[in-house]
Parts: sequence; C-alpha cells; structure tokens
Amino acid sequence: MAFPVDPRRCQALGLAGTAFLALGGETAGALPVRELLSPTSGRGALGLVGVYFGVVLLTAAWALLGKVIRGPEPPTPRALLLVLAVWAAPLLLAPPLFSRDVYSYLAQGAMVDAHMDVYLHGPARLGGPLADEVAPMWRHTATPYGPVFLALASGLSALTDGRIPAGLIGMRLIALLGVALMAVALPRLARHSGADPAVALWLGALNPLVLLHLVAGAHNDAMMLGLLGVGLVLARGRWYLVGVVLVTLAALVKAPAALGLVAVVVMRGRTGWVRTVAGTLAVAAGTTAAATALTGTGYGWIAALRTPVSAQNWSPTTVLGRATTTLLHDLGSDLAPLALPAWRAAGLLLTLTVVLHIWFRLRPGPVYALGLSLAAVAALGPAIRPWYALWGLFLIAAAARDVSVQRRVAAASGVLALAVLPSGNPADTEQFVLAVCGGVLAVVVLWQAELVSRAPALERTV
Repeated sequence: MAFPVDPRRCQALGLAGTAFLALGGETAGALPVRELLSPTSGRGALGLVGVYFGVVLLTAAWALLGKVIRGPEPPTPRALLLVLAVWAAPLLLAPPLFSRDVYSYLAQGAMVDAHMDVYLHGPARLGGPLADEVAPMWRHTATPYGPVFLALASGLSALTDGRIPAGLIGMRLIALLGVALMAVALPRLARHSGADPAVALWLGALNPLVLLHLVAGAHNDAMMLGLLGVGLVLARGRWYLVGVVLVTLAALVKAPAALGLVAVVVMRGRTGWVRTVAGTLAVAAGTTAAATALTGTGYGWIAALRTPVSAQNWSPTTVLGRATTTLLHDLGSDLAPLALPAWRAAGLLLTLTVVLHIWFRLRPGPVYALGLSLAAVAALGPAIRPWYALWGLFLIAAAARDVSVQRRVAAASGVLALAVLPSGNPADTEQFVLAVCGGVLAVVVLWQAELVSRAPALERTV
C-alpha cells in the first residue's frame, strides 16, 4: 500500500537535516586553524556523527519531496523556492563545511587587494593568518580563477579588512547570490527545453549537493553557474548580447563556463551562422578585455588553468597515471615520469571526443548538450570534486525530460553527498566509522518514524 507524503514533513525533515549539519559543523567542520579539534576528541567525534546524521536526513527529505513533485498535487516553483530558503537558513552562519577552499578565496582576494600577482604566487606569499588557514596543498599554488571572481574577492577583502569571520560570511553571501540566480534560471530554462520547471528546481537547486557545497561550502561554482544560467535565459530572447556578456562573466569566474558560448551560438544560429559566431566571439572578447582591464589582474589566469593538475588531486586519469608510473618504475623503465602526463593528456583528448560527439552526433537541445558536456569535463578532467558534478547536473536538471535520466542523476547526487568529510580532509578508518554511524543512526530514526506514521493508517484500514 502506498502512503501519501506530506510536503510540510519534507520541509521539516530537511530543516532538521541542515540544522544538524550546522551544529555538527561547529566542532567537525572546516574550522579556522586555532579552533580545530582532533577528530578523535569527544566533541569532534560527536560533530562528525551529527553532520552525517544531518546529511542523510536532508537527502531523505529531498528524495521524499521528489515523490511529492511527481504526485497528483505538485508544489509550485514558488513553494519550492520557499523550501530552499528554509533548508538553507541554518547553514548561513555555520562554519565552512566539506572544504577549506573558502579560505583560499579570502587569501587570494587579499593578495589582489595588496597588488600581488595571484597567477604567479600562492597564498604563502601573502603570509599572516589568512595564509595559515589555506589547505597546505594550495598555499604555494597560483589561482586558476578568472578576474571577475578575483574582483569580488578583492572587494570583499577591502570591505572586511581581512577579518576572517566577516570574510567567511561575505563569501557565503556571494555564493547565496549565485544559488539565487540558479533558482531564477532553472524554471525558465526548463520551459524553453520542454521540461517540468518544478522538477528542474527540485533536481537542480534543492539538490543536497547545492546545499552542502555551494551554500555550506561557499564555493565560487555557485556564482559561475548562476551567471551561466541567467545568461542562457537572456540569450534565447531579445537580450542576446546581454546573455553573451553574462556567460562570458561566468567563464571569467571559472573557465568551464566558456562552453556556454557554444550553447548560445546554437540557440541563435538557426540562420546566419557566420554572423552569430562572429558576434558572439566579438562580444565575449570585448567583455573579457573590459573585465580584465577593470580588475587589473592581467591574463595570467589562462596559463594558471593547469593549477587543478596537482599531485594530490584524484581523477580516473590520475589514478591510472599513478598506477602506470609505479609499474614502469618497478620495471626500471625510464618512461615512468611520462606516464602521468600521458594519461592526463589522454583524458583531455577523450573529453574533447565526447564533447564533439554530444554536439555533432547526439544533437540534444543546446541546454541539455551543454549540461552533458560539462559533466564530461568534470568526470574526465585532471581533478574531480563532488561540487564539480553540479556543472553538468544544473543544466541537465533544467533540460532532461526523461524520468530515468532524472532518477540516475538523483541517485548519483545522493552518493556524492556522502563523499567528503565536513572538515574537507581525507578520512581515516576511525572517521569513516563515525561517519557511517551517523548515517546509520539517521536511517534507523527515519525507519522508526515511518513505522509510527504508518501505524494509524494501517489501523484505519483494518
């Protein structure tokens, strides 16, 4: 027997999930160095259990809300936006979760404000408290971010005078603005693509990965995707040139968004391809030149795009490259140092092949094709992070009409939501056990709550 799902219970369950996330993050999150607790301490362990308890509650609430959306009385997009606001509220003042990247953003902003070249030097060049907060693997690494994001970070640094608590709040507000733009764009892109706007909002904005990594983690991917989404919406209509500007600005936050210009051309290029391509490239080039001149950061970000390729990053090509390196080294071959670069080059070539196949052979709608292309870039690139999955997921959510595709994306999102510790550090055995305990505890609580809620209904049917 199927029992109806109450939308208000979904909202309350998700709120409980993000509340536990925020509370657990107070002792297990990506805290400032002076506030870090040992993961084996009582408070640290309790916080880790609490975070994963919250992650499972949030994911369950999201999955149940998906059933409501496909039910006989689905909520309106406006109602879903309210749910998003309610779920995000506890995370606004929580410490950073699942990554220390936000500290890198603050340090890079301070460097730009101090007229240091962030495309040549890492945060270690800045020194001081901000540099100490950056994860060790990135302290000596130049930034790959474009001038638009660096201008935002620099402005925030000047506004907060380098104070870490104020800077963290500022970065989260910037990320929230990006999420808001995503939520505005999703239903409009869905209507243009013939998809359900409510499903698009549920899959692309209320997704646990958005709350965990864009809101709680304050990643700049939120601003990239927000600008990209709104730019695509505007590019479909009479605001085509403004749309190209916004898509270009998204690429000047993070480079993968530049693929959005291909989608813009396809949207507009039913007639006059040469004119459309020339106009799009001219506007994009002008926007890039103007943004670079205004921020004064130069074009070093182009060379710095190799930054994600580091020894500590994980990806399928990196794993294969390391395994091949070890094998050749054991065999005494002089080719061992070439194995990792060769596999990474193969990954880039495969990415290009897949993207060309999507656009020229599969030929889905431009928004869907862009989503699939960005998913390929994230999966086959030299580094993988859970929030990179949102590059493609955001646009697939807006354009996919096949229920089976939506379910596969939802399942992948649920798995990736569990992939990173709240501190952003690699997990050891003890932390893994604690995380599993938190998740299992949430499953037990949900199961018991389901039994209690079903009991009266079963009694009425007897």
